Amino acid sequence: MSPSDKFATLAVHAGEHTDVHGSVIEPISLSTTFKQSSPANPIGVYEYSRSQNPNRDNLENAIAALEKAQYGLAFSSGSAATSVIMQSLPQGSHAVSIGDVYGGTHRYFTKVANTHGVETTFTNNLLEELPNLVKDNTRLVWIESPTNPTLKVTDIQAVSNAIKKINKDILLVVDNTFLSPYLSNPLTFGADIVVHSATKYINGHSDVVLGVLATNSKDIYERLQFLQNAIGAIPSPFDAWLTHRGLKTLHLRVKQASVTAQKIAEFLSASKHVEAVNYPGLKTHPNHAVVQRQHRDALGGGMISFRVKGGAAAAAKFSSTTRLFTLAESLGGIESLLEVPAVMTHGGIPKESREASGVYDNLIRLSVGIEDTEDLLEDIKQALEAAAEN
Repeated sequence: MSPSDKFATLAVHAGEHTDVHGSVIEPISLSTTFKQSSPANPIGVYEYSRSQNPNRDNLENAIAALEKAQYGLAFSSGSAATSVIMQSLPQGSHAVSIGDVYGGTHRYFTKVANTHGVETTFTNNLLEELPNLVKDNTRLVWIESPTNPTLKVTDIQAVSNAIKKINKDILLVVDNTFLSPYLSNPLTFGADIVVHSATKYINGHSDVVLGVLATNSKDIYERLQFLQNAIGAIPSPFDAWLTHRGLKTLHLRVKQASVTAQKIAEFLSASKHVEAVNYPGLKTHPNHAVVQRQHRDALGGGMISFRVKGGAAAAAKFSSTTRLFTLAESLGGIESLLEVPAVMTHGGIPKESREASGVYDNLIRLSVGIEDTEDLLEDIKQALEAAAEN
């Protein structure tokens, strides 16, 4: 690939490797082990697929290219990527995380990481409170931007600058799942590690569970690669192949979802049945100026959350009445999905903590797919009317 190649070209071609047959699309390498010409002298670069596999290598190289990184790593899930990052910290470490974070990440921080000696402090005002939250043993700051599910946007460069003033050795990790590498590259704004649930936009077809991360630090890469191998938190060759295939259309899917989401968010903002709308693409978003700097073409992405009037009952009615939006967890696929975070993805977080981050019982999260925009708008309209009659 050329350094001047643009995103779409990289998405289609990065990570390609022509095999001995000249295959245009890389074959799936299912072999768990690879022949050696003499003891400890493999014929090629591969010995055992837990340590390295052709399909995983291809995906990792593609992720690195799209995130403007030197290194990429793929894992069995986004949660596995999270766990490897946290397990790379010394026992007795401390981490700071935004409060409005994916329920699975919150669960890992509070019920797993703490059992191996890593404590996490949560904050809903990271930039203002960071200087007072950092301790002598703080080793990591964790951000989602936009957050899940209230779509808060964090100025990554500002956080990076603040960390450097306190302690340049503290790692800044950004979960970029909601935007994908197409809309934002956190490493260019000062992040040390960017992580994704590739189950979502990167794969984009709701048929693979997989996680990835990228970094420009050789030291971080080698530490995390060691744990990837030692723990065995790896994707199968087939899942790596499927994810790499999905990645090739990332830019087309995310752009279409963002365009439609913008129109849906504007419609919801004007609806008498809606209390509030969270969407980065709206000019009324509290951090829209950051969106304009941090997102490609100031696109808001394909995720929306809003509070429907009528409380939990109205949220349940709306979610059960849509025709095209499927009531299901997950996001980022070609199909449109919706959920009620308070009782689904974030149901394990205590109510007081949930509501402090804006996750109320009447909050609905939409993952906008690539169906026809007008059809999705009509679906939203009729479901709102049904919920209002509840």
